[in-house]
Amino acid sequence: MTQIDFYTHVEDKLRAACALSAKAFSLGRKVTVFCANPETAQRFDRLLWTTPAIGFVPHCAPDDPLAAVTPVIVDCHGEKLLHDEVLLNLRPEWPPFFSRFQRLIEIVSLDDEDRARARERFRFYRDRGYEIRTHDLSNTNA
Repeated sequence: MTQIDFYTHVEDKLRAACALSAKAFSLGRKVTVFCANPETAQRFDRLLWTTPAIGFVPHCAPDDPLAAVTPVIVDCHGEKLLHDEVLLNLRPEWPPFFSRFQRLIEIVSLDDEDRARARERFRFYRDRGYEIRTHDLSNTNA
Protein backbone atom coordinates (compact mmCIF):
# COMPACT_ATOMS: atom_id res chain seq x y z
CA MET A 1 0.00 0.00 0.00
CA THR A 2 1.22 3.51 -0.79
CA GLN A 3 2.93 5.33 2.07
CA ILE A 4 1.46 8.84 2.30
CA ASP A 5 3.24 11.77 3.95
CA PHE A 6 1.82 15.27 4.40
CA TYR A 7 4.35 18.05 5.02
CA THR A 8 2.45 20.93 6.63
CA HIS A 9 2.98 24.60 7.51
CA VAL A 10 5.25 25.18 4.52
CA GLU A 11 6.03 28.78 3.59
CA ASP A 12 7.12 28.07 0.00
CA LYS A 13 5.72 24.89 -1.58
CA LEU A 14 8.08 24.88 -4.56
CA ARG A 15 11.18 25.33 -2.43
CA ALA A 16 10.00 22.57 -0.10
CA ALA A 17 9.32 20.35 -3.12
CA CYS A 18 12.85 21.03 -4.37
CA ALA A 19 14.35 20.18 -0.97
CA LEU A 20 12.32 16.97 -0.70
CA SER A 21 13.21 15.99 -4.27
CA ALA A 22 16.90 16.60 -3.57
CA LYS A 23 16.67 14.51 -0.40
CA ALA A 24 14.96 11.65 -2.26
CA PHE A 25 17.62 11.85 -4.98
CA SER A 26 20.39 11.71 -2.36
CA LEU A 27 18.77 8.52 -1.03
CA GLY A 28 18.74 6.97 -4.51
CA ARG A 29 14.98 7.35 -5.06
CA LYS A 30 13.22 8.25 -8.30
CA VAL A 31 10.69 11.06 -8.01
CA THR A 32 7.84 12.23 -10.20
CA VAL A 33 6.82 15.79 -9.36
CA PHE A 34 3.21 16.23 -10.48
CA CYS A 35 2.71 19.95 -11.15
CA ALA A 36 -0.62 21.73 -11.57
CA ASN A 37 0.27 23.32 -14.92
CA PRO A 38 3.16 23.99 -17.31
CA GLU A 39 3.96 27.31 -15.62
CA THR A 40 4.44 25.63 -12.23
CA ALA A 41 6.52 22.90 -13.87
CA GLN A 42 8.74 25.56 -15.44
CA ARG A 43 9.14 27.43 -12.12
CA PHE A 44 9.95 24.18 -10.33
CA ASP A 45 12.47 23.26 -13.03
CA ARG A 46 14.25 26.62 -12.62
CA LEU A 47 14.34 26.29 -8.83
CA LEU A 48 15.70 22.77 -9.01
CA TRP A 49 18.75 24.05 -10.91
CA THR A 50 19.80 25.87 -7.73
CA THR A 51 18.70 23.31 -5.12
CA PRO A 52 20.91 22.39 -3.40
CA ALA A 53 23.08 25.45 -3.80
CA ILE A 54 26.30 23.48 -4.29
CA GLY A 55 24.90 20.41 -6.01
CA PHE A 56 22.76 19.26 -8.88
CA VAL A 57 19.59 17.17 -8.99
CA PRO A 58 19.19 15.62 -12.47
CA HIS A 59 15.67 16.28 -13.73
CA CYS A 60 13.68 16.53 -16.93
CA ALA A 61 10.21 16.23 -18.45
CA PRO A 62 8.73 12.77 -19.08
CA ASP A 63 9.06 13.16 -22.86
CA ASP A 64 12.78 14.01 -22.71
CA PRO A 65 15.02 11.39 -24.42
CA LEU A 66 16.88 10.89 -21.10
CA ALA A 67 13.74 10.58 -18.95
CA ALA A 68 14.08 6.83 -18.47
CA VAL A 69 17.44 7.30 -16.72
CA THR A 70 16.73 10.63 -14.97
CA PRO A 71 15.90 10.43 -11.24
CA VAL A 72 13.49 13.40 -11.04
CA ILE A 73 10.70 13.78 -13.58
CA VAL A 74 8.82 17.10 -13.68
CA ASP A 75 5.36 16.41 -15.10
CA CYS A 76 2.08 18.28 -15.39
CA HIS A 77 0.07 15.71 -17.38
CA GLY A 78 0.57 12.31 -15.73
CA GLU A 79 0.26 10.47 -19.02
CA LYS A 80 3.73 8.91 -19.16
CA LEU A 81 4.66 7.54 -15.74
CA LEU A 82 8.18 6.13 -15.86
CA HIS A 83 8.58 4.59 -12.38
CA ASP A 84 6.62 3.82 -9.23
CA GLU A 85 8.83 5.04 -6.38
CA VAL A 86 7.93 8.56 -5.15
CA LEU A 87 5.15 10.85 -6.33
CA LEU A 88 5.29 14.44 -5.09
CA ASN A 89 1.90 16.06 -5.68
CA LEU A 90 1.78 19.83 -6.27
CA ARG A 91 -1.79 19.80 -7.59
CA PRO A 92 -4.82 20.90 -5.57
CA GLU A 93 -6.56 17.56 -6.19
CA TRP A 94 -5.43 14.00 -5.50
CA PRO A 95 -3.60 12.36 -8.41
CA PRO A 96 -5.77 9.57 -9.88
CA PHE A 97 -2.76 7.27 -10.27
CA PHE A 98 -1.19 7.80 -6.81
CA SER A 99 -1.76 4.22 -5.66
CA ARG A 100 0.71 2.78 -8.16
CA PHE A 101 3.54 4.61 -6.32
CA GLN A 102 5.36 3.31 -3.25
CA ARG A 103 5.21 6.75 -1.62
CA LEU A 104 3.10 9.89 -2.06
CA ILE A 105 4.24 13.26 -0.74
CA GLU A 106 1.76 16.09 -0.23
CA ILE A 107 2.95 19.59 0.67
CA VAL A 108 0.61 22.00 2.46
CA SER A 109 1.35 25.72 2.52
CA LEU A 110 0.12 28.38 4.93
CA ASP A 111 -2.49 29.60 2.41
CA ASP A 112 -6.06 29.00 3.63
CA GLU A 113 -7.33 27.71 0.28
CA ASP A 114 -4.37 25.36 -0.08
CA ARG A 115 -4.94 24.06 3.44
CA ALA A 116 -8.64 23.45 2.72
CA ARG A 117 -7.80 21.50 -0.45
CA ALA A 118 -5.17 19.52 1.47
CA ARG A 119 -7.76 18.59 4.10
CA GLU A 120 -9.97 17.24 1.28
CA ARG A 121 -7.09 15.13 -0.04
CA PHE A 122 -6.25 13.94 3.48
CA ARG A 123 -9.86 12.79 4.01
CA PHE A 124 -9.91 11.13 0.59
CA TYR A 125 -6.81 9.03 1.40
CA ARG A 126 -7.89 8.31 4.99
CA ASP A 127 -11.39 7.22 3.94
CA ARG A 128 -9.80 4.66 1.62
CA GLY A 129 -7.78 3.13 4.42
CA TYR A 130 -4.37 4.69 3.81
CA GLU A 131 -2.19 5.38 6.82
CA ILE A 132 -1.04 8.99 6.70
CA ARG A 133 2.00 10.49 8.41
CA THR A 134 2.23 14.24 8.97
CA HIS A 135 5.37 16.32 9.34
CA ASP A 136 5.11 19.87 10.67
CA LEU A 137 7.71 22.01 8.90
CA SER A 138 6.82 25.26 10.67
CA ASN A 139 10.17 25.28 12.47
CA THR A 140 12.40 24.14 9.61
CA ASN A 141 13.71 25.49 6.34
CA ALA A 142 12.64 22.48 4.23
